[in-house]
Amino acid sequence: MNMQEMLNNIKEESKIKLEGATSLKTMEELRIKFLGKKGMLTDILKNMGKLSPEEKKTLGREANLIKRDIEALINARVDMLKKAEKEARLQREAIDVTEPGVAISLGTKHPISQVIDEVLEIFQEMGYEVIEGPLVDTVFNAFDGLNSPKTHPSRDLTDTFYIGKDICLRPHTSTVEIRTLKDKPVPFKMISPGRCFRCDTPDATHSPMFHQIEGMVVDEGITMADLKGTLDMMAKRLFGPETKTKFRPHHFPFTEPSAEMDVSCFKCGGKGCNVCKGSGWIEILGCGMTHPNVHSVGDVDTEKFTGFAFGMGVERIAMLKYGIEDIRHFYENDMRFIEQFK
Repeated sequence: MNMQEMLNNIKEESKIKLEGATSLKTMEELRIKFLGKKGMLTDILKNMGKLSPEEKKTLGREANLIKRDIEALINARVDMLKKAEKEARLQREAIDVTEPGVAISLGTKHPISQVIDEVLEIFQEMGYEVIEGPLVDTVFNAFDGLNSPKTHPSRDLTDTFYIGKDICLRPHTSTVEIRTLKDKPVPFKMISPGRCFRCDTPDATHSPMFHQIEGMVVDEGITMADLKGTLDMMAKRLFGPETKTKFRPHHFPFTEPSAEMDVSCFKCGGKGCNVCKGSGWIEILGCGMTHPNVHSVGDVDTEKFTGFAFGMGVERIAMLKYGIEDIRHFYENDMRFIEQFK
């Protein structure tokens, strides 16, 4: 077979195969086969050195024309295949805007946060200012400023997390009361939520980390009646308008007189059940008239000003309000538990 016949065969074969190619990958393979460095047309051009000058001129011109035709056919076919591939991709990726969208699963607020927000809203409506404090505080703010004696059991290493001799993780949010007395002029009404820490072994009712809400009022003419009226209103807003309150004498070093407040059982209405252990009442917080020694930390004139303070455990309120039996559920991050409170 002479070179002319070989060129004619390449021309015919390239046309048939290129027009029949259905993918860009096949087109690239055919380009290499016909026009590559080791391709069929390149081989013919390399062997033209044996021909006469006239044959070189004729076959060279013929080979270049065939090469140009193959390149043009390749370019046209590649453009067509790219357009077809783009259209197919657009069809595959088309979005039907009439179809309903995929529902987004929204999270829910943690029950601890829900209780905190609810309590803060109640007190803010009564004119209280929300004040927060640091989780690490001084021993003075945690104990001495609150009139706690050196022998008080809560000051032991087995009860409080000490970072240094005079620094500890706050065991209660009462530290914010001392900070407020130091920093804020009287009169004031403040409420302070936050985390607290104590050396407790985790069980159904205890946790080394928990939440409290502390409140304090300092003004002229504040009496126990103001304390009882305020907390009674809070209980009715929190547990329902039929809720009753009861105050029992107690002792706290930072208040005098001191009391623990009970609410009528919101499950049985005071008749007695497993929630209230048959008594009809549930203890929810401690409170009292602020001790003059505590007021003196802020240089408050104790002859002119009086006040009251109270503190409640948020987990306890949430457990009672939502019927939760184990405090550890709050900290396990189980969405099946959290989603019940939407």
